[in-house]
Amino acid sequence: MTQVTLDLPESAFATLHQAPKEFAQEMRVAAAVKWYELGRLSQGRAAEIAGLTRAGFIDALSRYKVSPFQYTAEEVSEELRDAD
Repeated sequence: MTQVTLDLPESAFATLHQAPKEFAQEMRVAAAVKWYELGRLSQGRAAEIAGLTRAGFIDALSRYKVSPFQYTAEEVSEELRDAD
């Protein structure tokens, strides 16, 4: 595993009321959720980056109010039309 080091102001931890280790975990989850939302990662890969199970990642998506589905309503309708 590769380790990344970030310089953050001490106030960042106080603002979120988190210890540095908790803050780092939350950053991993937030980044994975955003990249998933943008369609850059699959659920499985995003869960891996977040350090969660796939079910745990789906729970995180819910907390961040991000849909676990990467299809728009139009894309689903189009897929259904093409299936006929």
